[in-house]
Amino acid sequence: MSAAACSAAAPDADFAGAKAAAGDLASIGAAADFAAAKAAADSAATRAPADFAAAKAAADFAATRAPADFAAAKAAADFAATRAPADFAAAKAAADFAAAQWSRATGAGLDPHEYQRVTGALESVADWGPAFDRAGREHLRRAADEGSPLSAGERLLTAARWFHVATLAPFAGAERAAAAADDALGRALALLEPDARRVRGAEFTGWLRGPADAARTVIVVPGLDSAKEEFLDLVSALLARGLAVFAMDGPGQGALAATTTVRADYHRVVGRAIDALGVPRVAVVGLSLGGYYAAETAAREPRVAAAATVSGPFRLDWDELPGPVRDILTRRAGSAEAARAFARQVDLSDLAPRITAPLLTVDGGQDVIPGVTNGQPLAGLAPHGVHLSVPHGDHLLGNARPDWLPHVADWITQALTGTPA
Repeated sequence: MSAAACSAAAPDADFAGAKAAAGDLASIGAAADFAAAKAAADSAATRAPADFAAAKAAADFAATRAPADFAAAKAAADFAATRAPADFAAAKAAADFAAAQWSRATGAGLDPHEYQRVTGALESVADWGPAFDRAGREHLRRAADEGSPLSAGERLLTAARWFHVATLAPFAGAERAAAAADDALGRALALLEPDARRVRGAEFTGWLRGPADAARTVIVVPGLDSAKEEFLDLVSALLARGLAVFAMDGPGQGALAATTTVRADYHRVVGRAIDALGVPRVAVVGLSLGGYYAAETAAREPRVAAAATVSGPFRLDWDELPGPVRDILTRRAGSAEAARAFARQVDLSDLAPRITAPLLTVDGGQDVIPGVTNGQPLAGLAPHGVHLSVPHGDHLLGNARPDWLPHVADWITQALTGTPA
C-alpha cells in the first residue's frame, strides 16, 4: 500500500536556501574568524611581550584557517550555482523517493550498500526504473560467470529482487522488468530447488516450494505494487519450519500486472489456486494490501485453516489516500473510476466476524498512511484474532524484521500443524 512522497515542494526556495547557506555562512564564518583573531591581537598589545607572542600566534593560526573555511563554503555555493533549480528539484525528489523506499527495498533483500550506490547516482525519479533494471541485468551477467550452480542460483535470486524493485516507480520498461523478475526467480529455483513446481491458472501464477506434505501448505499473497519476488525471506522462514509454500502473483500483481487488474474478491483467485495445488487446507499470509486479500479470503474460503496479515488495511478511504497511493491504485485498477470503486470495497467491518480460523495481524507503529485503517480493528472483530504491534516498525516492517518475521513463521506453523515450530 505504501508509496513514497515524490514531490519536491518549493524547489526554488530549496535552491535559494542552499545557495544562501553556502555563501552567507562562508562570509560570516570568515569574518568571525578574522574578528576573533584581531580581537586577540588588540588584547595582546596591552599585555606583556610573552602574552603578546602567544596572542600573535593565535592570530596567525586564525588567519590560516579562515580562507580555507571560506573556500570550502564558496565551493559549495559554486557547485549549487551550476545546477538549475529544476535539476535541483528533480534530484531532491529522487533522493526523497530513495529514502522512502530504503526500508522496503532492503527488507526485500537488496544489499544496502549497493542500494546506496545505485540510488546515489539518480538525477530524477524517472531514472529509478532504468537504473534498477540495469542492476538486475548486471546480476544476470554475473550469474552466468559464477563457478557453481549454488552461486549462480543465489545471484539469480538477487537479480529477481532488483528487477522487481525497478517496478516501484513507473517507467516504460516496467512490464519487461516484472517479466525479468519472474524469469530470474524460475531460473534460480531450477538450480537451487529442482523440485520446485510452477503452478498457474486463471489470474494467478507462482511457485510451490518445500516438502510434498499437502496438509502443510502456506500461500503468500503480495500487495498492491508488490510481487512474489519481494518476500523471499518470509518464504525461506516458512520453508525452514517444514512447511510447503506457494508464493503467488494474482490480479494486478508482479508478472500479471500488465495483463490483469486488481479485484476485491481475491478469494476467488485463491480458491482456484487451492484447487490447482490439490490440498485440503492452507494457511494464508498477506502483506500490505495482500493483508486485506488474506483476510477477505479467510472469511469466504472454508479451506483456510489460519491467516496472518502484515501491514494489511482494515479499510480504505479513497478521498483521504495520498496522491501517490491513488496513482498506483489507478494504474493497477486500469482507471481512476475503477480504483475508486475498488477502494470502496476494501472494508472488513462485516467480514471480520466471519473469520473463524485463527488470525494474526501485524502492524508497525510508524506505519501511518492517511486513508488507511490498519489491522488492529480486524483482530478485535475476528473471533480468534490476535494483534502484534511493533512500535518502531514502518510499512511492511522492513526496518524491524527480527521483531515480527520469526514470530509470524512460528505462529503460522503452530496454527497450521498444531505443533510448535
